[in-house]
Amino acid sequence: MNANTTLTLTNITTSIKKPLVLTMKFCPCPSPPPTPPPPSPISSIRSSCRHRRTRSLPPSLVIQDTSTTTAAASDIDTGSLSVSRRLILLRHAKSSWDDRSLRDHDRPLSKSGELDAAKVSQKLQQLGWIPQLILSSDALRTKQTLKIMQQQVPDFLDAEVHFISSFYSIAAMDGQTADHLQQAICNYSRDDILTVMCMGHNRGWEEAASMFSGASIELNTCNAALLEAAGKSWEEGV
Repeated sequence: MNANTTLTLTNITTSIKKPLVLTMKFCPCPSPPPTPPPPSPISSIRSSCRHRRTRSLPPSLVIQDTSTTTAAASDIDTGSLSVSRRLILLRHAKSSWDDRSLRDHDRPLSKSGELDAAKVSQKLQQLGWIPQLILSSDALRTKQTLKIMQQQVPDFLDAEVHFISSFYSIAAMDGQTADHLQQAICNYSRDDILTVMCMGHNRGWEEAASMFSGASIELNTCNAALLEAAGKSWEEGV
């Protein structure tokens, strides 16, 4: 995958905005995969891929947009074909400030946030963007966002899920989220995984979407940036 690859980005809210065609910039992953031989690159998410499936929540799966990937991941020989790799950057739904005694990490969703989480899962299902791997902050509001999405669209229960505590703290550090997400995808993904969803917080998620797309992207609560690039493996991907 070349460095200036055209990707599609969509902001998902109660009403979906018109998709924008943007340019995504990729940087290579810093370190090569430790054990397995790296499959082909894919723009900058390096596939340090062999990992165990740990399910913290029942996994999830559901989606299709302007992308061309419709075949199941298991049916595609990613070792020899350049296929579409899709990344969903989803900011958690709106949280509640009713209980001021709670730590920020422990704040639950508000009523409107719960409704938005249900809507975004339906919209992703409608578009056909199906995450096979979900990497999420371990903050309560992101966990609750995912749980509602799984309840609303049971296909989301089929995805492999990992809660990553550093996703909460890194989002507050200027300019570091994009690299951190690349590393995480490298560590947890495999080449047969074609769609990854990363769930977290601003300002980091906005910065990462902007860095990946090469444009200024705004992610309100429960907004998702949908990014796509082609390659033989996640090494070539983000």
